[in-house]
This record gives sequence, structure tokens and C-alpha cells, in this order.
Amino acid sequence: MDAPHPVKEIKTYPFYIKATVILLGLILFFFALKVLGDILMPVSMACLLAILLNPLNNKLERRVPRGLAAFISVMIAVGVGGIVLYFLSTQIASFSETIPALKARSMLIATDTQQWIYHRFGIGTDKQMEIVKNAIQGSQAYVGQTLNTILGITSIVVLIPIYVYFLLYYKPLILDFLFQVFAEKDSLRVAEVLSETKTSIQSFIVGLMIEMVIVSAMNSAALLALGVRSAILIGFIGGLLNILPYLGGLVAIALPILMATVTKEGYSTQLGILASYLVIQFIDNNIIMTKIVSSKVQINALISIIIVLMGGALWGFSGMFLSIPFVAILKIICDRVEPLKPWGHLLGEKIPEVHAGVKFQAQWARIFKRREKKAALEQKEHTE
Repeated sequence: MDAPHPVKEIKTYPFYIKATVILLGLILFFFALKVLGDILMPVSMACLLAILLNPLNNKLERRVPRGLAAFISVMIAVGVGGIVLYFLSTQIASFSETIPALKARSMLIATDTQQWIYHRFGIGTDKQMEIVKNAIQGSQAYVGQTLNTILGITSIVVLIPIYVYFLLYYKPLILDFLFQVFAEKDSLRVAEVLSETKTSIQSFIVGLMIEMVIVSAMNSAALLALGVRSAILIGFIGGLLNILPYLGGLVAIALPILMATVTKEGYSTQLGILASYLVIQFIDNNIIMTKIVSSKVQINALISIIIVLMGGALWGFSGMFLSIPFVAILKIICDRVEPLKPWGHLLGEKIPEVHAGVKFQAQWARIFKRREKKAALEQKEHTE
């Protein structure tokens, strides 16, 4: 009779060692994202665009070869992007004609503001200029992560369409790789995660695009009614910034108020802009977001703000726009993998009526009460 095989003991490590290893891994991961940002940012954008174009590509593949279907899909996306860029270029050209007048008015307002700050707070003009200069330098470095490099411009114009084409063309190869990486018993779960990710991201991106168009139209209409210069351009920028949760809305309101302050006397226009944008934000949050965007993956406000700021720190404005879709993908994965479900719950916005801490407190209270009752009975029996 063969001797039984010895049971291997599973080695466990203390919590502080596990936490240190996880923290070190996260630091290395985000460091790699930072260093490789110029390469990974266009690839990430291309992945989202490829997911968005996938339904169109699938329909074309039924009629033409895969390579031609991917090429047509990319060309359609490039054409739509070209129309948007042409519209923006015409608006920017008309805005540039007003720059001299805006500059003169801005200098007058800046001088009055400097004098007011000096008399009110005692801060000299030299110190004020130093503060403004530092702020401008910081913002230039921030924006420079996306736009101020040749590779960044090339990525937007050339690399992203090329990446989208190859992602659509090699889609069967990529899917086959994902299924082969995981065990056969997990194939059903992998298929479920991929299907839900594709559906959620498609609905999320399409919904955001529709929301951007509607909000841009409402912004432009309100600004045109109030007589704000470059109303269509500022309204479109506000709709684009509105994609960024919570933070984008604040910047979107600040831009037309600043324009009105520079170009108009008094404060009635600014108050009108503030009231109009608050109404638009109310309509957006309570009607457009719930009826049109209707993403299957909802991220809570706290995580949204943190992740947008982290995306901005990593990859500039592009990182801010990419952060929410990728956190949505992360939540889908966490919701489908058993050990990661608490993290998926943390990312979501469903608040439990009674959280686990209250349940444990109630359980400990019952145990403590039983112990007290048992101790009282034992004391009573001992005295008798």
C-alpha cells in the first residue's frame, strides 16, 4: 500500500508584508503608466474608439473582407472627427478677431484688480505677478502632458487611427488570446466580462456624446440669448468639459463668466450665465444622465473625482477623459471576480441601508449581552 502523499502547507504572510508588496506593486504600476504615457495614452484612446466602432465594423464584415471593413470604419470616424475640427476651427477664427479688444479690456480689469487686492490685503503688485506667473507655469506643464509634444500631436492625428484599424483587424486574435490566458473553467466568466464590458462602454461613450451635443446646444443657446461673445465656441467647450464629472461643470461655468466680465459692464450678464448654467446642470443631472447616458456601470461621486484627478496627474487632460471609462471596466471585472467584489462595491454608488460594521456591532452586542446574562446566573448560583 502506497504511503499517503504529504499535504502541502499553504504559507501565509503577515498583513504588513502583504500590504507593503501591494503598495510597492501599485507604485511601480503607476510609475510605468507615467513614464510610458506618450505611448499608452493613444493606445487607450484607440481601444475605446475600437469598442465604439465595433458594431459598425461587424456589420461591414458581413459584406466585405475584414481589412476593408476596418478601413471603412476608421475612415468614417476620421470623417466625423474632421467635420468637428472644421467647425471648431471656424469658431476659433472668429474668436481670434476679438483678441486685441479682449486683451485691452483684460489689462484694464487686471490693473483694477491688482489695486483692489493691494488696498484690501496689502499684497504688492510684484508679489501678485509672481503668484500668477507660477500658476501659469504650472498649468502649462499640466497641459503639456497632452498637447505640447510632437508625439502627442502625432498620436492624435496619425497613431490613433492606425491603432484603431489594427485593433479592429486583429480583434479575433486578441479575443482568442484572452480566452487562452485563463483556465477553461473560467471561460464562461471571461466571456461574460468581455460582453458586459463591450456593451457598457459602448452605451457609456455613445450616451456621453449625445449628452455633450445636447448640453453644448443648451449652453450656446443660453449664451447667445445673453449676448456673450463667441457663444457657440464657449458653449461647445462647456459641453466637452461637462464629460468630466463635477469638476468639468465648474470650469464650464467659469469660462463664460470670465468672457462676460471682460466684454461687458456690470454683473447682470454674469448672474444670467450662472442661473442658466445651473438650470442646464439640473436638467443634465436629472434627465439627460438618467434617460440618455444610462450607463450600466455607475461610479460614485467620491471615486469619480479622485480618479479624474489621478488621470489628470498621469496623462493630463487626456487622462481625465479616459479615467472614468477605464474605472467602469475595472468595476465590471471586480464585480465578476469573487475576491475583488468588495472593491467593486466600493467603486459603485449603491449605499447599503445597514452597513457591515453596524451588523457586526449588533452581533457583538448580542454576544456581550448573553455573556453578561450567563455571568449573572453563575454569580447567582454561586451566592446561593
